[in-house]
Amino acid sequence: MPVTPNQGSTGGGDAVTLTGTRFTGTTSVRYGIRPAASFTVLSDTTTATVTPSGNGAVPVAVTTPGGTGVVGTFFYLPPPSFRITPPAAGPVAGGNTVTFTGRGLSTTSEVRFGTQTAGFVVDYDGRLTVTVPAAAAAGPVAVTVRTRGGIGGGATYTYLALPSVTTVTLDSGPVGGGNLVVITGTAFSDTTGVTFGGTPAAVFRIASDTEIDVLVPAGALGSADVSVTTLGGTTTAVDAYTYLGTFAVLGGVSVTNTGLSQVTGDLGVSPGVSVTGFPPGQVNGTIHVSDAAAVDGHADLVATYADAVARTPDAGLPGDVGGVTLTPGVYNAASSLGLTGTLTLDALGDRNAEWIFQIGSTLTTATASSVLLINGATARNVIWQIGTSATLGINTAFAGRILAAVSITVNAGVSVNGQVLARDGAVTLDTNIIARPW
Repeated sequence: MPVTPNQGSTGGGDAVTLTGTRFTGTTSVRYGIRPAASFTVLSDTTTATVTPSGNGAVPVAVTTPGGTGVVGTFFYLPPPSFRITPPAAGPVAGGNTVTFTGRGLSTTSEVRFGTQTAGFVVDYDGRLTVTVPAAAAAGPVAVTVRTRGGIGGGATYTYLALPSVTTVTLDSGPVGGGNLVVITGTAFSDTTGVTFGGTPAAVFRIASDTEIDVLVPAGALGSADVSVTTLGGTTTAVDAYTYLGTFAVLGGVSVTNTGLSQVTGDLGVSPGVSVTGFPPGQVNGTIHVSDAAAVDGHADLVATYADAVARTPDAGLPGDVGGVTLTPGVYNAASSLGLTGTLTLDALGDRNAEWIFQIGSTLTTATASSVLLINGATARNVIWQIGTSATLGINTAFAGRILAAVSITVNAGVSVNGQVLARDGAVTLDTNIIARPW
């Protein structure tokens, strides 16, 4: 090629080599009507030049004592212009692919994100496919493209920090999902997805850079990881959410009712097969008699009971907890526990606060006793693990999930904000109101 390279910037300054014959004694080199910024005759067949500014396609002419001749054509290219798609943001680690669309990109020789060089492929004059390089820290950087037409800029790419999850509130709910939880953390502004146990949440709202409101998808019984994916990457909070069973009442051998009890949630028995007293009792849910749901519910009860037993106690309990106020923790009663009057559970403003009561043998409440939940305490986060049996006295207002190894007797007028679950024996009801707290 007599003009090499034959393309360059409209601003000039490009080094171009001319090849031909009889260059000795050259007195002038012109690009169109403009003289070259400089030229050096290297040999009779080679001249090194530096282009002046210009536009479009122009002839390159060399003048010697023998006359003027056109060596070839030089094409002035404008600087490239481009924009970045999809959103011009991504992880600090880089490695993601973005697309530059614009014009004048076919002669691209370099792409830079700040000071870092990026890999790229020229798809055609109007598009580059670019692999984003890693950055030292989060934040915006200038992006430039170098072509034979010069350097194009004006674009910014933002490196995003990896998100973090601090809390999920409330951190438990039904296996069927559909409940609203709030995820708090950092770097949530560019969230693209939230999953619970690997299942995507179909509905979520980015409330701020530190909060996401999510409708929980359905899941499987037990703990689930919560993952948040943003343009900056994915973070996973291990076992941050717990899917709870659907049963308000579950017996191991039987469930027996007298009177107009109202049960909100499912009622079941497993491995036994006896459910009596419905009607007159009413179940605002489904009755399961040793079916798959009841078997799963019993298995969940066994696992939850074992987990509660295994916890290390924070403090012991007196023989009767009436008139006592307790903050979150694991509390142990070596043998029996009584409740006469009111037990207050104070969450201190933490809606995820948890209480586990380990009771060696029996739990007995006196007439008209109560469990009072204050400052964000929730019944779903209170577990009563009972070594043998529980008896709730007449007109008791109880709260929490009762997990008894043997049996549970719920006397007349008792209301339970929670669950009544007997692992190996019977649940006996008498004109009660029992509501599963989720």
